[in-house]
Amino acid sequence: MGNLTQIYHLQTISYTILSVNMQSYSHTYFSLFILISGNGTLKTNHETIHLMKEKCVIIPPNSHVEIHTADEPLCLYQLTFNTIYLSESHAPTSLFTSVRELRLLPFSQCNKLLEAIYRCRQAKDEHTIFEQHVRFQELMLFIFEQNQPKPILQNDRQSVEQSIQYLHKYFGRDWTVEQLAELAEVPRWSYSRIFKDITGQIPLHYLNSIRIEKAKQLLMTTNDRVFEISQSIGFNNEYYFNRRFKEHVGISPGQYRRSQSNNVRVFAPFLEDFFVALGITPIAQFSHSKWGKQDYLGLQDVPDIDVQFGEVDRLFHYKPTLIMLDAGIERWETCLHLNKLAPICHLNHPGEDWQSTLFKIADLTGKTSMMQDIIMEYEDKVQKARRILGKSVYGQSVAFLRISSIGITLYAGPECGYTGPILYRDLGLTPHPLVWKIPLNQRKAHLTSDQLLQLDADHLFITFDKQHSIYEHEERTILKSSMWKNLRAVKSSCVYEVDFLTWMNYGILSHSKKIDDVLNVLG
Repeated sequence: MGNLTQIYHLQTISYTILSVNMQSYSHTYFSLFILISGNGTLKTNHETIHLMKEKCVIIPPNSHVEIHTADEPLCLYQLTFNTIYLSESHAPTSLFTSVRELRLLPFSQCNKLLEAIYRCRQAKDEHTIFEQHVRFQELMLFIFEQNQPKPILQNDRQSVEQSIQYLHKYFGRDWTVEQLAELAEVPRWSYSRIFKDITGQIPLHYLNSIRIEKAKQLLMTTNDRVFEISQSIGFNNEYYFNRRFKEHVGISPGQYRRSQSNNVRVFAPFLEDFFVALGITPIAQFSHSKWGKQDYLGLQDVPDIDVQFGEVDRLFHYKPTLIMLDAGIERWETCLHLNKLAPICHLNHPGEDWQSTLFKIADLTGKTSMMQDIIMEYEDKVQKARRILGKSVYGQSVAFLRISSIGITLYAGPECGYTGPILYRDLGLTPHPLVWKIPLNQRKAHLTSDQLLQLDADHLFITFDKQHSIYEHEERTILKSSMWKNLRAVKSSCVYEVDFLTWMNYGILSHSKKIDDVLNVLG
């Protein structure tokens, strides 16, 4: 640990209004002039500094300056201080060797420190004197941090990156884009463009994201009140903080804190896979009269709620503390009034990006420490399966079909849908040419009779959707047709039926089970 060579000791602070046209100034101590309002100039033998609101000027001891006011008086804080050297080898900081301007951004932060120092100016008790000393040291640190010399040949992008690091450190201060651009010494229009290029967000949205992440940490690790947390991270208004927090996280700060407890009672229809992967057993699971339950999750002892026939009122008896829904829930009208039972978190579930969804749920439930192991285990499984399949079915084509009483649906390639990213991207299987004909932004396509005849894939994975069946097994009538029986995969007995809800799911456990199913028949 390094040793301090000097400290700065405050001598006086005053709030001064200068109204005379010209005033000479010299002092035996260092002086700081910090302008609150007004306009004028400060002249030395060598230069002239224009004085205006939010300007700061350092004046070394025994320097002679002239202060000229303009049309209105200059209102300023005047601080004098001296340096106390703590070692024999010392030299004054280069920042204070000449009369010069100093940068103070954001100025609101500087103003708060000045007001705190000024309030203590007549203190007699030791506690208040010490508080003034601490606040003055904070002000000096603030000045030093803002006025470090810019590295030689630093380009605009490096300057913006440096300001982003500064933002992470001082997110609690009141920032504007103009202040950040000035801090980086980059034009505002260019600053915002470079900032978004680096972070993907505009500056103030990024700042709010930093603050919300800090708030989440404080909600999990302290018993501080929400109001105290909002103040400490830079939100002066608790209502505004609550609104921003809910926009980012999906639930209120209080609900987030409760969700971090080990006894969270959650109902998350169609999202159970993610909770089970994180070691959380939901208090109830969704079911569907035609589709059944997600048996692969092993939730046999967890009661099920039929979302199709409006059994959600039964949830009242299970006393959920959190209900999590994704956008797909809108198709089930019975789930649209669950807010009467418990706080609802509306999750933006991007489907194919299951890692993002898993992280959001882990974050909400305090399980982020498990993420790395879960993902590494899955990726290890993928690599092992890929090596096996690369030898056993190299060059053989594969397709996935969802079959119902109203038709046959072919699922898309490696970028879209429940199955393509696993079969073709993760496992490296070869899609049938018909799969490539599905538009890139489409997850599936209905097959006409002519298209089905063209489906000469070497291997077919199929699942049956009973939703539209009027009588039992109606969805299977296609299997009796000559058109079906003449398919290459059917003739060679390379058709593999898989569980509907296991394969029609984006969860990591679902994907892991798909890999098992593929290996069982192709490995």
